[in-house]
Amino acid sequence: MEYFAIDFETANSYQNSACSVGIVRFVDGIEKDSVYSLIKPAKMYFCPDFVDIHGISYGDVRDKPQFPEVWQTIVEPFLSTSQENQINFVAHNAQFDMGVIRGCCNYYGMPVPDANYACTLKIARKVWNELYSHKLTFLAEQFGIVYDAHNALDDARTCGKIFAMAAEKMNYGIEELFRENYCKLCD
Repeated sequence: MEYFAIDFETANSYQNSACSVGIVRFVDGIEKDSVYSLIKPAKMYFCPDFVDIHGISYGDVRDKPQFPEVWQTIVEPFLSTSQENQINFVAHNAQFDMGVIRGCCNYYGMPVPDANYACTLKIARKVWNELYSHKLTFLAEQFGIVYDAHNALDDARTCGKIFAMAAEKMNYGIEELFRENYCKLCD
């Protein structure tokens, strides 16, 4: 099964404030390729707390394309490499990342993509219920995954690995784990 692990960083608490996106394509739990882009947010307000977390500032994105251009020239062509009829996203705390897609699409008057998604945070809570935390950084540490936390590409890559590890731990196929835990993005 093919899935796209996706992660956004935002400039502030508004869902339409995406300032970076990372997407990693996995086939049967194995990374195949990836894309990353900085994004100029709809409103150029960067909350200092957010900058402290991900390190992206006004100066980093002021000359970058906004969401519609990034989505149409980078994300959609990347997703079109899919060999499947349906786009399947996985994200850690998917409610946030799918909210960013919806928020940006709504702000710019774009259609919300017809895609399915699964949340690795919810899956991890079921699969590793004995752990006291299910944050991506904690899970990565537990499983020996070294990565640059709050870098959208590294977060997406780590999320995709966690998804494959959860399927293995449950003795499921990746497709079965996804089918049991998916939602529709456009709902």
